[in-house]
Amino acid sequence: MTRTVYVNGSYLPEDQASVSIFDRGFLMADGVYEVTSVLDGKLIDFAGHARRLQRSLSELDIENPLSDDEWLTIHRELVRLNDIDQGMIYLQVTRGAPGDRDFAFPDPAVTKPTVVLFTQNKPGLADTPMAQKGLKVISIEDIRWGRRDIKTVQLLYPSMGKMMAKKAGADDAWMTEDGFVTEGTSNNAYIVKGGRIITRHLGNEILHGITRAAVLKFAAEAQMEVEERSFTLAEAADADEAFITSASMFVMPVVELDGAAIGTGKPGPVATRLREIYLDESRKQAI
Repeated sequence: MTRTVYVNGSYLPEDQASVSIFDRGFLMADGVYEVTSVLDGKLIDFAGHARRLQRSLSELDIENPLSDDEWLTIHRELVRLNDIDQGMIYLQVTRGAPGDRDFAFPDPAVTKPTVVLFTQNKPGLADTPMAQKGLKVISIEDIRWGRRDIKTVQLLYPSMGKMMAKKAGADDAWMTEDGFVTEGTSNNAYIVKGGRIITRHLGNEILHGITRAAVLKFAAEAQMEVEERSFTLAEAADADEAFITSASMFVMPVVELDGAAIGTGKPGPVATRLREIYLDESRKQAI
């Protein structure tokens, strides 16, 4: 079945959708994106993704082309048109297509942002066997630009990191800077020691994860102890358990780092419980 996608105000079959070769997202990676999960045909934490989208656009001085209500309408229509029960909606906003290549930003009064959205159907997204198995990760140096808090479409190095992990027989990579773990290639990273959840504090060095914020809120409500600080690879290797969070993987245990087991080498009780809580609460609050 051909997907229906959204491009600049129109719903189109995916094979009829296109953007200009002069679009700055293509030429300069000059754009931002968001991914919102869908469970039971409803959007998970849409408001959080809308807030972060606005922040990312503002940091790059790109005008938000739509209101939150308009974004919500498009998301819901794409869910309906593509009959998505479990899956994801990807949206991308670029600075637009000025008609030629130039490093200087185009006049926003003349060149309007490009808006693209599409769905990904993922049956069983919430019930993946990987949650019972856990992820294996490797460590790599973090050589990305300094504004990782902006969710830009500059994803080449994270893609390379995932391929490094695949080549090493692992599932993903944790990036490190000055000896400390920053985050995963497309997720926030956590360790658990003595029942305490430890994750890097917010700053320009990591993405301000929407799932991260929700999980830490649910953890606090469940009387779990949380410490937001940097942690080293040595601490991760010595942890009782570890996990990652992201919009597409929710809470996912990590059982191996650089070929060595973390804790028992199996998903731990904290990560397992947090995944249960997150899915339950998120489904209740979905729209």
